[in-house]
Amino acid sequence: MSVSKNESPVIVWFRQDLRLEDHPALLEASKLGRPLILLFILPDRDTDWFPGGASCWWLHRSLQVLGDHLKSEFDQKLILRQGEALSVLQDVIQQTQATAVFWNRLYEPHEQEADEQIITELSDDGVVCELFPASLLVDPSDVYTQSENPYQVFTPFWKACRKRLEFAKPLPKPQKLAAPDRFPESFDLKDLNLDPTIDWAGGLEEMWNPGTKGAERNLKKFLKESIEDYKEERNIPNHYGTSRLSPHLHFGEITPRQIYWETQEVIEKFKDQHKQDAIDNAETYLSEIGWREFAYYVLYHFPHTVSEPLQEKFQEFKWKTSQKWLKAWQKGQTGYPIVDAGMRELWHTGWMHNRVRMIVASFLTKDLQIHWKEGADWFMDTLVDADLANNTLGWQWTSGCGADAAPYFRVFNPTTQSEKFDKQGEYLRKWCPELADLPNKWIHKPFEAPEDILKKAAVELGKDYPEPIVDHGEQREVALEKWEKIK
Repeated sequence: MSVSKNESPVIVWFRQDLRLEDHPALLEASKLGRPLILLFILPDRDTDWFPGGASCWWLHRSLQVLGDHLKSEFDQKLILRQGEALSVLQDVIQQTQATAVFWNRLYEPHEQEADEQIITELSDDGVVCELFPASLLVDPSDVYTQSENPYQVFTPFWKACRKRLEFAKPLPKPQKLAAPDRFPESFDLKDLNLDPTIDWAGGLEEMWNPGTKGAERNLKKFLKESIEDYKEERNIPNHYGTSRLSPHLHFGEITPRQIYWETQEVIEKFKDQHKQDAIDNAETYLSEIGWREFAYYVLYHFPHTVSEPLQEKFQEFKWKTSQKWLKAWQKGQTGYPIVDAGMRELWHTGWMHNRVRMIVASFLTKDLQIHWKEGADWFMDTLVDADLANNTLGWQWTSGCGADAAPYFRVFNPTTQSEKFDKQGEYLRKWCPELADLPNKWIHKPFEAPEDILKKAAVELGKDYPEPIVDHGEQREVALEKWEKIK
């Protein structure tokens, strides 16, 4: 629908796109030459989709950065509101006499449903609604198998995307954002009460720099220092071997298009230098961007996977409901150092290394046989990069019940994983300092260490560090027996 060129304002509704560059809705609205109302709407706290604690911490800072950029570069203001999106939009339209709303599309089921209702209601009132693709390389409705079914396996999906589609280039930042004569009512950022008061906020401050500049720095640092060795380094939890762009991506401070095309430029340089290994590493990194696309693709085509397994046979799986085991896992008190280190890293920094995410998820769903949704909910509350699509795909992958899932009989051994990917115990010593004086041979498995070794390291199991809450070998056999019953 075309928008008439008059002086009535246009609302640009910001969501998970807290940036100025490569922002289709903002750019297209700016071209109209009309006053712009730049609006962000926080959902009510009693909704299922209110951000988790760590995400709230990030969102507060990301909104602050965006607001500062709008003020300094365009003398514009970011209007902050809270409530049900349609009601807020209708109220702002009434206050400002805006005749159009531009926004970028999201793909979570609840967002899709809300968008449909908003378009219907506002269009009936004569308001122009314009949606734009902005958060993905691939529209989920554009790629199907030869039998016209959605893909459920990653590799053919990603090959089809790169073979059949031409990914769009990033868009420039608008040259001008005209402000209205009078801004509508707005919350102060502090009044949204996004900043948590719990004790891990200090750890987040030390590690993260929310906002577009933080995203740009992380990408440039990664492309310059780490991408050539990505395949190996991404598995070492104590190394800075990953891009750490996931929270920036979730909040839309950087886009997959920006990452994809900047990585392609690096690949072209590697080609000129005849560095085939480096090219392979960069392509592996791009496949991780592809996994993010696949997560949204699966969620779009199978929205029930937010709470139900994609593989229906897992409806019959008999999960345990031990609150004691769940709490031990959440607090990093399982007695398995790599699991505990990961869960403590998560609590203090709002992030966990991807290799360790797989280990702790396998431990919860295979060793403890606790429902994957318990883990998914905990991650959504404690991760700064908490993302419904990625989180759902990851947990169903590890537990064996989702798209392209790891077979259920693939049970990560926490001890051997630790010995393989943290050989010197550096990651364990950082997050489980009570084990720091144990030799490398025993720090991965203190429960097997001789008594004299434990005494020398001042470690008393059950007091300084917990005994294992379960026996991995025994629990693995129990899990496989359960799998046989539903297979």
